[in-house]
Amino acid sequence: MGNAQTNPYGSANLSGAAGHAILRRRGPLVIWWTILRISLEERLVYRGDFALGTLMRFLPLVTQVFLWGAIFDAVGAATGQPTVAGYHYGEMVAYYLLTQISRAFSSMPGLASGIALQIRNGEIKKFLVQPVDLVGFLLLGRIAHKLVYYVVAVGPFALVFFLCRGFFSGWPEPTILLACIASLVMSFLLGFFLEATLGMLGFWFLEVSSLLFVYMLFSFFFSGHMFPIDMLPGVWATLVRSTPLQYLAYFPAAVFLGKIQGADLVWGLSVQLGWVLFFIVASRVTFYLGVKRYSGFGG
Repeated sequence: MGNAQTNPYGSANLSGAAGHAILRRRGPLVIWWTILRISLEERLVYRGDFALGTLMRFLPLVTQVFLWGAIFDAVGAATGQPTVAGYHYGEMVAYYLLTQISRAFSSMPGLASGIALQIRNGEIKKFLVQPVDLVGFLLLGRIAHKLVYYVVAVGPFALVFFLCRGFFSGWPEPTILLACIASLVMSFLLGFFLEATLGMLGFWFLEVSSLLFVYMLFSFFFSGHMFPIDMLPGVWATLVRSTPLQYLAYFPAAVFLGKIQGADLVWGLSVQLGWVLFFIVASRVTFYLGVKRYSGFGG
């Protein structure tokens, strides 16, 4: 069969004109479905640890519950108004629980560093000679990862939220719930394309780990994962709200709790969509420009 090699996608692994001819015959949707299906199968085999990992994710919240309980008691005793930044105690705990869902959608562990490592090690060349799009391939892999994660981890999530149901005032209205779901989906896309863009900087910098550390530090503080950004005063709140980071954790949780409604909700969803589109384009542009300056040597 000459240069043909079998691959896990069920077709000959050919480069150049022959590979593109196979794509045209089979159709891109068939190719992407095959990649997604195999990614799902791979993760279902070895990611049974998702359930235990999810329970471990909630353990630090026990400390937060007691800490904020003491804070709200002190504020209530001093002012007679047991609220902080517009949150009462139950809402604050509910907020932290909801940010665990937000971060489960938007977090992309190892994505940017993995892209940069492939560039540095020369592994990126396989996407340059084979008819498979790098960004699309990685996106399908992350979709498979998230689908498997929630299938396996839905039990622990349900258990924790059932035990903590007293902190919630009930389900939001259907329109608010749909807005929250839309925001979660966009937070996944935003997290993916933002980190993919950062990873593509590996075409210009030999080592991007320091840059990624700075990004993760800012993301932890200003995404709302550590505290609601409503607590930030004046100009700091304005600065943080002007970045895409708030949509990674804070915004979906605040929508669910009814903190963002009406015109503010419509505007927030529109801006979040704008950031998603911006980083889709940014990831494509950085990849295109990076490939133009990339050189690979060896076999």
